[in-house]
Amino acid sequence: MSVAVFVLLLVTLQRLSELWIARRNTRWLLERGGREAAPEHYPLIVAMHAAWLIGLWIFAHDNEVMPHWLGLFIMLQAVRVWILTTMGPRWTTRIIVLPNAPLVDQGPFRWISHPNYCVVAAEILLLPLAFGLLWYGLVFSILNAIVLTIRIRAENEALAAS
Repeated sequence: MSVAVFVLLLVTLQRLSELWIARRNTRWLLERGGREAAPEHYPLIVAMHAAWLIGLWIFAHDNEVMPHWLGLFIMLQAVRVWILTTMGPRWTTRIIVLPNAPLVDQGPFRWISHPNYCVVAAEILLLPLAFGLLWYGLVFSILNAIVLTIRIRAENEALAAS
């Protein structure tokens, strides 16, 4: 197994496990009176992220891995874990608002409103760079910026209304 395939396998398993956690947390939030906001854009997010990962399997599976970019990507995973553990059962891939619950203001949320989106934006560029795919990282960074514009606006509106 090549290093590129090993990395892609680990990232794929990570993303699948996060989807499992997100589903579990979504159920937990809904059982406690949480309400989903702006679900209509969710398929767009799923499609963009799935296309990004599938495309990496297509274009990067036999590429050399550049250790410095991969190292930065790996360091981001520590921040990702910090975000997920800070949010606990309130972390999900959907916008679920728990009425009357205070906003999370611990961990990285002390300094930035949407740290997970910053991590995701960096990941979408860095992992393709680790495989020497600058063009791919730039294309998906632009697509992600468009999707995040929709997502962050919807999330901020939902949080302000809660």
